[in-house]
Amino acid sequence: MASHSINLRLILVSGKTKEFLFSPNDSAADIAKHVYDNWPMDWEEEQVSSPNILRLIYQGRFLHGNVTLGALKLPLGKTTVMHLVARETLPEPNSQGQRNREKTGESNCCVIL
Repeated sequence: MASHSINLRLILVSGKTKEFLFSPNDSAADIAKHVYDNWPMDWEEEQVSSPNILRLIYQGRFLHGNVTLGALKLPLGKTTVMHLVARETLPEPNSQGQRNREKTGESNCCVIL
């Protein structure tokens, strides 16, 4: 693996994974297009109709198309794991659900017994 590249291990909802090499200058939209154009044969059942609906999730957040890997400060020469999902639109950052959670004081945290 090249030390100036970022190795992305993409995980589908089905649990299938595949690794791709990208540059820090590549954006989420570039990655979606590359993956779509080089769709792995063993992902045939998950094939989508357009790269425009492929979304990357990193650390629980959807990445907007213009976000580059460099902007995320991903380590060069290392493997970073992201989820790849098919979704028409991204959730709004200030959706109603988010505001409601802030008002009630609930969190999305887990309780470990």
